[in-house]
Amino acid sequence: MDYVSALLPPVVMAAFFIGLVRTIVKSQGGSNKAKEDAAVDAALARAESAPR
Repeated sequence: MDYVSALLPPVVMAAFFIGLVRTIVKSQGGSNKAKEDAAVDAALARAESAPR
C-alpha cells in the first residue's frame, strides 16, 4: 500500500498538468484569438499615445 501513496501525488500532478496544457491549447485561435488580438492592439495604442 505504500507504493500507492508514493505514486498518487505525481499522478495527480501529471493529470492536472495535462488538463492545463489542453485548456491552453484549446483557448488559442478561433473567436478567442480575435478578442485577444484586439485587446493587445488597444493596449499598444494606449501605451503609444501616453505622454512621456
